Amino acid sequence: MPIQEDLQTQMEAAAEQAKRILATMAERVVGQNVVMERLLMGLIGQGHILLEGLPGLAKTTAVKALGECSDLQVNRVQFTPDLLPADVVGTQIFDPRLSEFKLKKGPIFTNLLIADEINRAPAKVQSALLEAMQERQVTIADETYALPKPFLVLATQNPIEQEGTYPLPEAQLDRFFFKLKVDYGTPEEEMKVVERMASGDPRPLAKVLNPREIEHFQTLVQHIHVAENIRKYIVDIVFATRRPEAYKIQRMQGLIRVGASPRASINLERAARLNALFQGRSYVIPQDVKDIAEDVLRHRIIPSFEAEAENISTEDMIVRILAHIPVP
Repeated sequence: MPIQEDLQTQMEAAAEQAKRILATMAERVVGQNVVMERLLMGLIGQGHILLEGLPGLAKTTAVKALGECSDLQVNRVQFTPDLLPADVVGTQIFDPRLSEFKLKKGPIFTNLLIADEINRAPAKVQSALLEAMQERQVTIADETYALPKPFLVLATQNPIEQEGTYPLPEAQLDRFFFKLKVDYGTPEEEMKVVERMASGDPRPLAKVLNPREIEHFQTLVQHIHVAENIRKYIVDIVFATRRPEAYKIQRMQGLIRVGASPRASINLERAARLNALFQGRSYVIPQDVKDIAEDVLRHRIIPSFEAEAENISTEDMIVRILAHIPVP
């Protein structure tokens, strides 16, 4: 069916398919519904995701469930202080029989790369990831190699374990589409987890998404309408993180050292489109922007020392901004 023919019907069908995909992932992961929804959004929106949470909260399991039900290749790299760039991207190996160098591809040549405890790797490894995250390619020995499509970095980090970790550069943080906070589930959900784990190996997940369907999702997202006043609303929110005094936002003076970049505006609109798609709408409303704003902005705002001293989080600042900026 051509996109222009009965667009709303196709949006509603896509929303139903998204629900089926999430229901399939839920056969493996109990709770964490928002995390799984954001992972699917990242896959469709071609956006890398940083997941922050304590060990044992099913971060890696959720990513593997997405890969399994969409029939995509998943590779996992445990980031450590002694990791080298070649351990991630690969290297050239000399073959004495042929008297030539051959490419040995690293684990980055995959669809979904799980970068476990990404903040444990030193700056050289982080730099090697920058090209892959932005350009979807890697350079090895002066040769450039395209990465598979789709390609996503799904990174995890522990929020409380600081010994032996390296802060991620702002340029790399800005390349993540979402930063998700993964928390404990309810007691009822944990009961289900214990019950499932006691039953042995999980059963395979049904393949409910293929590359052609991912491309169809991506095409539909491009056709979602964003009104000019909604786009201005998005830009105002991002600008308010840089100059809150210009928007007369109270109790924000001196709390933000560096605000969100223009990439935040781009990603906030893209995420709002995805949120509309998941609701079965062919247009974005202000609530789509509000629903997704924290996950898009929380890692792009650098708080000042004053904010840290007063224990004011970036989420608190985003809530204040959303409450103040007029809704169109």
